[in-house]
Amino acid sequence: MTSSSDTHGHATRAHSFNSAAAQYAANRPSYPAALLDTIEELADRPLAGARVADVGAGTGIATALLHARGADVIAVEPGDGMTAQFRHALPDVPIVRGDGNHLPLATASLDFLTYAQSWHWTDPAHSVPEALRVLRPGGALALWWNTGALDVPWLAEAAQRIDRYFGESIPANTKNVNAHVVDPTGRLGLTRREVRWSRRVPVDTHLANIGSHSLFLVHGEEASTAFLAEERDHLMRVFPDGLVEEVYDVVLLLATRA
Repeated sequence: MTSSSDTHGHATRAHSFNSAAAQYAANRPSYPAALLDTIEELADRPLAGARVADVGAGTGIATALLHARGADVIAVEPGDGMTAQFRHALPDVPIVRGDGNHLPLATASLDFLTYAQSWHWTDPAHSVPEALRVLRPGGALALWWNTGALDVPWLAEAAQRIDRYFGESIPANTKNVNAHVVDPTGRLGLTRREVRWSRRVPVDTHLANIGSHSLFLVHGEEASTAFLAEERDHLMRVFPDGLVEEVYDVVLLLATRA
């Protein structure tokens, strides 16, 4: 059972991104083309021409990729700050206010329903039946997360430093991503895939990326700034040229509606 304090804390973290929307948009990683290829393979249909809703769209990182694939995409986002950033980045893509627990979408209207880094902010007791409601027969629900590749030594060490400082690490919401956590009832019949990719960015981009996570945002500027200053020293010893190789495993969970 989830306590009221746990629920409040979860909501606080879910909405914390609105105060850092520009930082989020500028520094968070995107997703590789191979991820969208895998979604199309598992769904057995192309994204091009498909009616898609991207839920928890945030600043539009995933929405932009779906739009570029030729999908007829609409975004769903609850936050003011994120919505403003989205409209600035993607003025031609429609966005509506809402969340996965209460989708402002018509029944059986979608070919794909996507959640990039956002399903864990929903309550599966509500978001699972809502997903099944809005998907057409044969439509696909695709959930994915960029997760740090912790078999890479420097990433594992960085995660340990965050855990020691804050009492939990950034992968806390995603390291246990699996079909049972996502859908405790087992109604969806999810298939799991992982796609590894990497990006090379300046150390300050990497620090701004991790600083845009809710773990940092809810602990306040003073605590976050102190940690990030120490972390910069660690990283410059590992990457003396100032360029960081971030390695990700995108965890994809996909289900098709019967």
